[in-house]
Amino acid sequence: MNTIAVYTLTSALHDAAAIDASTKSFLKEVFPDGDYDLKGADYADFGTHTLDLIYVRTGGTEGVFLKLLPKLQGIKHFYLLTSGKSNSLAASMEILSYLNQNGLSGEILHGSGLTEKIHALAAARQAKQVLQGKRLGVLGHPSDWLISSAADYMAVKQRLGLELIDIPMDEVKAAIEKAENRDPEDQAFELVEARAEKVCEAIPGAQKIHWGLDSIVKAHDLDGFTLRCFDLLTAFGNTGCLSLARFNAAGIPASCEGDVPALLSMVIANAVAGTTGFMANPSRMDSATGKVVFAHCTVPLDMVDRYALDTHFESGIGVGIKGEIPASPVTILKVSGDLSRIFIAEAMIERNLSEPNLCRTQIELKLDDPALIQNYFLTAPIGNHHIIIPGRHSEALKAFFAG
Repeated sequence: MNTIAVYTLTSALHDAAAIDASTKSFLKEVFPDGDYDLKGADYADFGTHTLDLIYVRTGGTEGVFLKLLPKLQGIKHFYLLTSGKSNSLAASMEILSYLNQNGLSGEILHGSGLTEKIHALAAARQAKQVLQGKRLGVLGHPSDWLISSAADYMAVKQRLGLELIDIPMDEVKAAIEKAENRDPEDQAFELVEARAEKVCEAIPGAQKIHWGLDSIVKAHDLDGFTLRCFDLLTAFGNTGCLSLARFNAAGIPASCEGDVPALLSMVIANAVAGTTGFMANPSRMDSATGKVVFAHCTVPLDMVDRYALDTHFESGIGVGIKGEIPASPVTILKVSGDLSRIFIAEAMIERNLSEPNLCRTQIELKLDDPALIQNYFLTAPIGNHHIIIPGRHSEALKAFFAG
């Protein structure tokens, strides 16, 4: 079954054969891949699909919709599809005006870019369904320096259907201490030559951390987690960088430093765009060019063309990931911990860097809108960590937060 259903509103005054022919042509244009179900005037299962559209085929359908509305109980937001022919748009505007006057809402889908718009709406609504009931672990509290990155657990539950579960750091450390390596292929890594011996010595400890975290994920049935990772430096002389890179590549969003808003951003990105995200700090930026350098000591392994293991940047110990992300379009996402603020921007990765004074994975990207450097990053940022998502997904993400 297709996730997009198209229902119709038609005036009896119009020639049925002509309208049917026009409908076939219009829907072929909007859905070139045929990925929809045409339901016609039978609204019996309206509201049961990922996205239900009402195609207002002609004018004079306002009364038809009014008679139909009592049967559509529980629907609060309607999507009205119009072709721009046979007074379709005019009727849709009258219907939408009525909805707004009566405590309901809707949106008219009209004009260019309909295919992309509709599929973005479908992706957003499907993501909301996917997120319901997921369990996210908060392994230890947020790092002490994340002074603006608290989360409102109730708001997250009510708005996204996500459950945040606090897991004490002592439990995490205990799981790591008794963990055993269960993957004989874990030794196959490329090392940064300059620090190869030091990194090589640290790999078994990084593996042990991974299997300890894996046991926590399984024990608490987690769909994602954030880790107060710097505590591992003092407790084990190692990092969670390699583990987080592997969890993210395996489809289990995992963020660093106990940053819950970053984790939420990663989970939303995964549900909407179907891809992992690179959690990173802006390191420097240029308002004139719109260029921003982002860096961090871990990156999902499925996002990179190649990677090597290095030491952790700040401490110089343990294992960090030096990855190279392909030059490509990306979307930047960050939500606040109470979901009251959202930042979405599109950009292009121009190159990977290898600077000694930054975290190991480093990218320079160019924002589509350079004004965001002054208007957002330098005046009203949502914390320091942001999520870099491969591809252009702003339309679907905006639809996710709008609905």
